[in-house]
Amino acid sequence: MIGIGAGDPDQVTVQAIKAMRQVETFFVIGKGETKHGLVAVRTAILDQHMDRPYRIVSITDPPRDRTPADYVDTVAGWHDRRSAVLESAFAGVTGVGGILVWGDPALYDSTLRMIQRVLDRRAMHFDYEVIPGVTSAQALAARHRVVLHGVGEPVHVTTGRRLRAEGLGAHSTVVMLDGECSFTAISGDDVHIWWGAYLGMPDETLIEGPLPAVCDQIVRRRAELRDRNGWIMDIYLLRRRG
Repeated sequence: MIGIGAGDPDQVTVQAIKAMRQVETFFVIGKGETKHGLVAVRTAILDQHMDRPYRIVSITDPPRDRTPADYVDTVAGWHDRRSAVLESAFAGVTGVGGILVWGDPALYDSTLRMIQRVLDRRAMHFDYEVIPGVTSAQALAARHRVVLHGVGEPVHVTTGRRLRAEGLGAHSTVVMLDGECSFTAISGDDVHIWWGAYLGMPDETLIEGPLPAVCDQIVRRRAELRDRNGWIMDIYLLRRRG
């Protein structure tokens, strides 16, 4: 399991490149035709860093309800279906396999859980290694030239769904997996936002400023980019002044 960062081939670590060059078969979980650009980014990373022949096994991602009444149970069921599809793909392959994971496998990614579910069913046995990657949170901070937290303060990393449910706390908050522009529900003239989409990719877009002043601009630009590409990966940092 190899963390490949937010999308910039130059941000792939030396450790990740060494691991990739041991792989004979890469398993790629597809997200549908509208997200073929995601596969293209992974392919570009492989083209830049691989020094040996390899094959790609494409896996269709099982569908799931994106607005379920019971989020935890719905995701658990999706994880079961995902791990079953992975197990089926693994069964026909020998040698060293690899999965390229956006960002870091330990932060808001389910691949580790999928692999463990495959092993828990005991139908097959294999060993695996996890290679860390540059997270989108790190890439966002670097591109905006900002520290994620105040001096001596914590930083809260959460999802758009949790931000909508809990609101913005007193400390810096990094928001991931937000398809609903949840920052629009945050009020206060003292809130600043640093937003980024397609970090490290050709379509990289950055917007920052007081939230009331740039909120509508981000919503419009995000919609334009998503309509043009069929998919979007974005992340943002919120912080109250003072």
